[in-house]
Amino acid sequence: MKVDHSNMRQIIIDSPKQLEDGLALAKDIKLQGIFKNAVVCGMGGSALPADIARALGISLYVHKDYNLPPTADQNSLIICISYSGNTEETISALKEAIEKKLTVVCMASGGQIEVLAKKHNLPLVKIPVGIQPRCATGYFFSALLTILAKADLAKDFSQDIQETSKKLQDLKDSLEKEGKTLAKKLAKKIPIVYASGFMKTLSIARIWKIKFNENSKIPAFYNYFPELNHNEMVGYAGLKKLDIKNLHTIILQDSSDHPRNVKRMALTANLIKKSGAKVEIINIKEGSPLFKIFSSLLLGDWVSYYLALQYKVDPTPVAMVEEFKKMMQE
Repeated sequence: MKVDHSNMRQIIIDSPKQLEDGLALAKDIKLQGIFKNAVVCGMGGSALPADIARALGISLYVHKDYNLPPTADQNSLIICISYSGNTEETISALKEAIEKKLTVVCMASGGQIEVLAKKHNLPLVKIPVGIQPRCATGYFFSALLTILAKADLAKDFSQDIQETSKKLQDLKDSLEKEGKTLAKKLAKKIPIVYASGFMKTLSIARIWKIKFNENSKIPAFYNYFPELNHNEMVGYAGLKKLDIKNLHTIILQDSSDHPRNVKRMALTANLIKKSGAKVEIINIKEGSPLFKIFSSLLLGDWVSYYLALQYKVDPTPVAMVEEFKKMMQE
C-alpha cells in the first residue's frame, strides 16, 4: 500500500539542492538605506531559517506573532516570510510595516504576501510552489542570508552554503539509511529529544520534535542540557510506578558541546536506562556549523519520514493545522 502520496521522500532527497537555488532566488533583490538591525516575521517552518541564522551568530530579531515588535523602527530591515503567503500573523506584520513606511522584503510562493508586495512595489523573493512550508527551509535560508549580506547585516555565507549543499548531496544515502534504522527503534514509542550547547541556540531538539509532530503525526517532547538535569530527569523515576514503557529518548551530541554537558549526557543516558526507558545518543556529523545544522535537520527528516511509513500515514499533509486555520476564519 502506497502511503507517501505526495512523494516526500523525493522532496527530502532534493532538499540539499535548495540551498544553492535559494542563493539565486535572492540575487536580484535591491536594497536602499543603512540598517542597524533586522526583524524577521514568520511562523512555523517559515521562521526556521531565521532561527538557523541566529545560531550562526547573526544578530536579528525573530518575530512569531501578530503586528511588529517594539524593536522595529526606521533603522530596521523588515523581512516577512510566509511560504503560502497567507499566514495571518505575518500579513498583519507586513501591513503595519507598510503603514509605517519601513523597509520591507517579502518572501513567499504567492498568496496575499505577493499581492501586497506587488501593490506596494516591495522586493519579493518568489519561492517555488508545490511543497509543504516545513520542506522549503533551504530556499528560505539561503535567500535570507543573501538579503542580510546585501544589507550589511551579515557576512557572505554563499561559499559555505554551496559547500554544505554538495556535502549533503554526497551523504544522502547514508543519512537516509541512518534515519530508517533509528525510525525502527522508535516504533510505538514517544520520542523525547535532548541537545545542548551550539544546538541549544538553534533549538535543534525542538525542531526534531516538530518533525515528529508534523511528519510522523505523533506527540513528542524536547529539552536541553544542563537545565533538564535540574528538573525534568526526575520524572523518569516515576516510569515504573506509572507503568510507562513507551518512551524513547534521543540525545543529540555535538563535538563542540561543553565537556561537562558531555558527561551529563552519558550519566543521564545511564539513569534513563535504569528507569526502564530506551535512550539513544546520536553524534552530529563533523563539519562547519552550517553543515552540522543541516545534516542534523536532514537526519531528523529521514527519521520522522520512515516513522510515518511505519504508522502507515502520509507524512506530507497536516490536516489538523489546515482545519484549525479554517476554524479561525469562521
